[in-house]
Amino acid sequence: MRLRRETGRDRRMSPSVQAGAAENPARPAPERRCILSGETGPRAALIRFVLSPSGEIVPDVAGRLPGRGMWLLAQRPTLEEAARRNPFARVLKRPVSVGADLPGLTESLLLRRCLDFVSLARRAGQATAGYEAVVEALRKVPPGGLLLAARDAGADGRAKLAQFQGSGLRVVAALSAEEIGGIFGRARVVIALIAPGRLADRLVGEGARLAGVRPLAA
Repeated sequence: MRLRRETGRDRRMSPSVQAGAAENPARPAPERRCILSGETGPRAALIRFVLSPSGEIVPDVAGRLPGRGMWLLAQRPTLEEAARRNPFARVLKRPVSVGADLPGLTESLLLRRCLDFVSLARRAGQATAGYEAVVEALRKVPPGGLLLAARDAGADGRAKLAQFQGSGLRVVAALSAEEIGGIFGRARVVIALIAPGRLADRLVGEGARLAGVRPLAA
């Protein structure tokens, strides 16, 4: 699969765009064009922005806010460049305000969205935390689940995560151990399992967008 520029030149899809395309492979995904790069990809791999009533550009990570939508690839460098160059004014043909912390604001909204999905899965009995509990749960749940892997896992955690390679599980590594742990009432959780279903499917796409806009873990 490839990204397309309006000029007709093709470029290989970034990992976040690939994840967005793979979220529902049964039918062609709706596409949007990045107003900065001109690249076209699945809507699930881009982030929508709108003009607020106060004249400021705001992220619309849920894609529900009223107004004309303008799309950017879910990549940190793209958001940083958009904050500097303000392509929104060109699209809207009017002066608009773009906050310097547009990447940080977008990241925080995507983070909240991912945590909400994990929390919903936990309350629905579809989430399991901890290495031993995940191993046991995998004996009972059908295939197609999602493995949450802490982006800041230490050597021991990475060794445990490596044992799931080849399991067929989808993996999202966009959240920290502290962030995952907070959902389960613990200080840190390095590994969690989301059972197959709609919430796991949504987390694949949202986790890919979040991973794309977060700075690399230290």
